[in-house]
Amino acid sequence: MRPENDRHDRLMRLPPVLRGGFRPFFFLGALWAMIVVALWMLALAGTITLPTYLDPLAWHRHEMLFGYLGAVIAGFLMTAIPNWTGRLPIAGARLAGLAGLWIAARLAILFSAVIGALPAIALDVGFLATLAFVAAREVLAAKNRNLPVVVAIGLLCAADALDHAEALGAAVPAGLGWRLGFAVILMLVALIGGRIIPSFTRNWLSKRGDVKGLPSQPDRFDIATLATTAVALLAWTALPDTAVSGGLLIAAGLLQMVRLARWSGWRTWREPLVLILHIAYVWLALGLLLLGASRFVWCIPQSSAMHALAAGAMASMTLAVMTRATLGHTGRELRADGATQAIYLLVTLGAVVRFAAPMLPFDYIATVGLAGLLWGGAFLLYLLSYGPKLLGPRPDGRP
Repeated sequence: MRPENDRHDRLMRLPPVLRGGFRPFFFLGALWAMIVVALWMLALAGTITLPTYLDPLAWHRHEMLFGYLGAVIAGFLMTAIPNWTGRLPIAGARLAGLAGLWIAARLAILFSAVIGALPAIALDVGFLATLAFVAAREVLAAKNRNLPVVVAIGLLCAADALDHAEALGAAVPAGLGWRLGFAVILMLVALIGGRIIPSFTRNWLSKRGDVKGLPSQPDRFDIATLATTAVALLAWTALPDTAVSGGLLIAAGLLQMVRLARWSGWRTWREPLVLILHIAYVWLALGLLLLGASRFVWCIPQSSAMHALAAGAMASMTLAVMTRATLGHTGRELRADGATQAIYLLVTLGAVVRFAAPMLPFDYIATVGLAGLLWGGAFLLYLLSYGPKLLGPRPDGRP
């Protein structure tokens, strides 16, 4: 039997949900995002008391950064690494074990006031450490060029540990852990977005015969933009309230705006699967600009800038990748149906409302609640529309 046939047969013997990393992790990540938003809204309203050792805001921030985004990154990596390296995908029992560790970490952090902080922290940091180890082993074995992505996962693990250390009262600068985690995720958005957005845009425009002025391959300008963004985010992580970090963030945001304009996103308005990627990147550039400007302009709330980056850039980019990858890797046509377009609309409206909440002349808690309903609705709709695709077999009979 040929090796590819043997691989096919082994994968077909597995439950569909364990045949690819994107399947369990995209499903679990979307489910957890919805749960976290719901519990945070209830805690904010004073309806419930969360059984976690973290304060409610710290738990909400931690679980979106290291919980939800940790799951999406795991799903992306476990799916991309076989394409990068040519090695067999991580599936079956190993994938189930990794997903189980993630679930255990989420429940342990939520109930850490009951079971104790240290066991919960061990599971939480242990998941990201295991993910970094697995990814590094695969990439290094294949001598692949994507080692920087693996390094980013290692930094995310360190940020997770720092966030917990501060919560336990260790001598850690205030907010250092979550800011480092935030910076790592934003760099991944800039790095991976800079690869897939011009590529998908170029492919779609070429299929339509619109070949004039196609987005180019990454060049020195892209490298300079990424370097400036990395330096700005590093400065903000270490010295968040300084004019230097503010100026660097503004410079990074301006460069990212120029970078985005070079990709001709306005020409993709007929293709939601591509357009949403450009919208996500608008949030990234805008958020960096506003975060920097908030150091100099009193009427720009820092929370609005942070939510432009989190509820806007991070959420929009992850849902864009999750929908497209789910369609492509389950043998479906790359087409945004009505449900998919509604997902994109809901996450965008939720981000806009959350971004504007501190500046609107309405009750703040009610406005945040509306944003949460819109934003959480996007993830609920993803589960309803894409859950069967993630949990069930491909329609073409392939693994």
